Amino acid sequence: MTENIPTPGVQSVVRTLDLLETLAALGGEAGVGEIAAALSLPPPTVHRILRTLAARGYVMQLPSRRYSLGPGLIRLGEAATRRLSGWAKPALVALSAATQESANLAVLDGDMATYIAQSPSKHQMRMFTEVGRRVFPHATGVGKALLAQLPDADALALARRTGMPGFTDTTLRTEDDLLAELSRIRSRGYAVDEGEQEVGVRCFAVAVPGMALPAAVSVSGPEVRVTLESAPVVVQALHEAVATLQRAVPG
Repeated sequence: MTENIPTPGVQSVVRTLDLLETLAALGGEAGVGEIAAALSLPPPTVHRILRTLAARGYVMQLPSRRYSLGPGLIRLGEAATRRLSGWAKPALVALSAATQESANLAVLDGDMATYIAQSPSKHQMRMFTEVGRRVFPHATGVGKALLAQLPDADALALARRTGMPGFTDTTLRTEDDLLAELSRIRSRGYAVDEGEQEVGVRCFAVAVPGMALPAAVSVSGPEVRVTLESAPVVVQALHEAVATLQRAVPG
């Protein structure tokens, strides 16, 4: 769930965005009381914001009197996806062609890593990640590359909020292991996912500096093809993709 951290800006806008993020974190549907408790706001304030959002189609009131995310958000999401995909596509297509594996771009979205663009491998056996999928940063190549851009204290605070769940035998599970891994990533300049999210999958990832949100680009595929020996070639291709992305950053 979104942590209530003081944020600069217009209070009404901040509260509205916090409400939408909290509603999403609650599973996309909740009552006024649940939302108010999560945000530490008076129920009448939450109700006023919800009524305004419902009038614009960004939330809907259900017959049960609870509220759910509305179709207006789909329009915004589709527009953002088209914009981001158009910007990232040339770099990701070239990266996928150079490595013959799936190429991904992700950003740090709250406490999670969110995939915002992908170019899939042409192999029949390949990694496919849906655009919009959110994953735990400690358990993925892109996620660890994102965390490595943060100060250790911020990375640890995030990990404590998510709880660092284990998905496979190789998933990082302790704060000490996470800090050691982030140090290695900063030292060598790239992250490696050794089947930490899915068994049998390996991923190399590097940061994309200069973005509004921490961003990272990755190459992922079956470990029988994406070998540790291929790291120099794959990482070089990743850095070339980063340079292409930076030249094309949307204005």
